[in-house]
Amino acid sequence: MSEQLRRRTWLAKSAAFASISVAVLLVSFKTWAAWKTGSVAMLGSLADSALDLIASLATLLGVWIAAQPADENHRFGHGKAEALAAMFQVLLITVSASGIAYRSVGQLIDGTRVEAAPEGMAVSGIAIIATFALLAWQRYVIAHTSSVAIHADHVHYQSDLFLNLAVIAALALDTYAGIAWADPVFGIGIAAWLVFGAWRASKAGIEQLMDHEWPEEKRRAFVERAARHPELSRMHDLRTRMAGNRDFVQFHVDLPRTMTIAESHEIIERVEADLMEAFPGTEILIHIDPEGHVDEPDNPLVEADEFDKLEENK
Repeated sequence: MSEQLRRRTWLAKSAAFASISVAVLLVSFKTWAAWKTGSVAMLGSLADSALDLIASLATLLGVWIAAQPADENHRFGHGKAEALAAMFQVLLITVSASGIAYRSVGQLIDGTRVEAAPEGMAVSGIAIIATFALLAWQRYVIAHTSSVAIHADHVHYQSDLFLNLAVIAALALDTYAGIAWADPVFGIGIAAWLVFGAWRASKAGIEQLMDHEWPEEKRRAFVERAARHPELSRMHDLRTRMAGNRDFVQFHVDLPRTMTIAESHEIIERVEADLMEAFPGTEILIHIDPEGHVDEPDNPLVEADEFDKLEENK
């Protein structure tokens, strides 16, 4: 494992451990607050934090499995374990939202009121501070690892900020403004927000499981880097995908028909080394075609004339 990949793995694990620590802290405080206040909004916040804890454990497991090296049965590594962990989080969030909505509707019908609002508001304030600190670290980790599991966790904790603000608003309106329906209505709103967050979090996981192409700007940067090598000609059939903390790229290039196998191998080795330096953690497969060879590309994401224009502009 390269030093760059080792650091990315360490960062992803540190974010997972930080998420677990914050979740344990919040579950403890919110359990007490839900018991004291009887608030369905607080109960929804507690359920969300409890699921955060389970999801964070799943994230840690996914990150740990994804970091394992390729083996005999998994030649491309275990990167998609992160996407599976992200989808597990989505399932938990959806179940949680359904339960909160059901409880909120029941309380709205029964007209139950909350108690001990100041204590509940104080707990939500602590939760906001802890969540801000966690989100800051997660943003740093995502920027340096592109971990889809940490990204899903990050999306969920972003929603926690609004959720805890909603709890404060619900308790204040119910207790100090005398609006009896505020708590259950906010509970329903929290449930809807969780479902929206689950949908957003699912997109990255689904894209990895479906071998979605890299973002256009990243793919373009890769092509521009390859075009710096004058030995290559007519790059085509470019395919890219991500799996956890690993990237995979394969493409075809033309080399002179008169070139020996040893000469072409030396060129490709040099090109691969340069591309991997610019895109660490990437597994690259280059197929050589004899110059002038024409076939029907299966996936012509980079046409020959596009690559030629990049070469001309070097």
